Amino acid sequence: MDVVECLKDTDVLHNGSRSDQEAARRLARRLYHLEGFRRSDVAKHLGKNNDFSKMVAEEYLTFFEFTDQTLDQSLRCFLKAFSLMGETQERERVLIHFSNRYYQCNPTIITAQDGVHCLTCALMLLNTDLHGPNIGKKMTCQEFINNLDGLNGGQDFPRELLKSLYNSIKNEKLEWAVDGDELKKSLSELADKNHHSHSKSISRISSGSNPFLDIAHDPNAAVYKTGFLARKIHADMDGKKTPRGKRGWKTFYAVLKGMILYLQKDEYKPEKALSEDDLKNAISVHHALAIKAMDYEKKPNVLKLKTADWRVFLFQAQSPEEMESWIRIINSVAAMFSAPSFPAAIGSQKKFSRPLLPATTTRMSQEEQLKSHEAKLKHVSTELAEHRSYPPDKKVKAKEIDEYRLKEHYLEFEENRYEMYVKLLKEGVKELLTAKDGDAALKKSQSSPSLNQDSQPAAAKVKRNTSERKDYRPETPKVT
Repeated sequence: MDVVECLKDTDVLHNGSRSDQEAARRLARRLYHLEGFRRSDVAKHLGKNNDFSKMVAEEYLTFFEFTDQTLDQSLRCFLKAFSLMGETQERERVLIHFSNRYYQCNPTIITAQDGVHCLTCALMLLNTDLHGPNIGKKMTCQEFINNLDGLNGGQDFPRELLKSLYNSIKNEKLEWAVDGDELKKSLSELADKNHHSHSKSISRISSGSNPFLDIAHDPNAAVYKTGFLARKIHADMDGKKTPRGKRGWKTFYAVLKGMILYLQKDEYKPEKALSEDDLKNAISVHHALAIKAMDYEKKPNVLKLKTADWRVFLFQAQSPEEMESWIRIINSVAAMFSAPSFPAAIGSQKKFSRPLLPATTTRMSQEEQLKSHEAKLKHVSTELAEHRSYPPDKKVKAKEIDEYRLKEHYLEFEENRYEMYVKLLKEGVKELLTAKDGDAALKKSQSSPSLNQDSQPAAAKVKRNTSERKDYRPETPKVT
């Protein structure tokens, strides 16, 4: 029986319209026992963003018993069962299912479910750093521990646990099973697939050539603000300046719904389906920062929005009050719902990479989120001070001086972003989103995200918002 025949009765992987538990159980059994499937087929059926694939993944993970195992032991067992291929978002969803299962089997080893997932991703990145083809300084155990400060639900992971996991990965790299007819790929090759390219922008975890990623579109998400905005695209991904012919101003009806800013041609109607253009123009505000565009003087009431992947947009509001309102609401949503960043790998002393910024919604309470942001702010501020205390010698190459400035600028921006997040959370985001703006509608269920979110929203194709690691580019020149 071939793959197509196996799926005739369960052809729901792309639309989730026949979410039958028994069908999911049958398909999971076939995937686990490789009945009609290859190892390289498994991940694509576990990583889709729909209800049926989620059920398949949950059923698939029941075949693994992780009780009383260390996290690295369970991860090795899991990765040997199939090939973890696919786009970044798909692989991240597969690892989320793994993390949930590990936490279910071992609720006392790591006390926060999000902490399990964060540590799982950190191990994958550590493996890339220690065993990948990159040259230069490898991540030390102390650096690994420091990078994870405050990421266990706002608390630190046990130091001895991190030491043990670091030594395990250092002594034996993570590997997964491959089909006999496939070219064997290591985790580091997958993560650094563009390592040997001549491009200045090297993807630490590549999503391939697909210019779109699956971003969660929740039709039931709260609408925090609506109104007309004129948009100008100033910088593309990683701060690369947008070509002149694509920088024109265009007016939209903006709708901030959940963590996505939709830019529509017509006024918002809840019952109206989103068009392809609406989805194409949408912007995720996770880990974003909105500020007044002080360096733009051609139009009044202009705000600048920098996203997680360092794209830069200018938006003109209809009044100074509206501009301030949009800034406040966008930053409040980002502060409240952005999931903690994953730690940065260290591939070389001279190359700087931004940490991973997941597009998923945090599961922390408001108090836990505040502690997490405060820990990140402290870490970034300390790193910035240390960075400035060791400026490059004037005799070094210009490239090294550029790298120093790039990292300094990144740390300055992150310090400003986390200062804003901490300030807003201390003031009380719930009040900011409900009391000060009549069109905001923060729901109680969203103000305190549950640790057990049973439903995953459907996927919408939205312009790429990276949870990938990218080589850092400088801030774009003065806005013109």
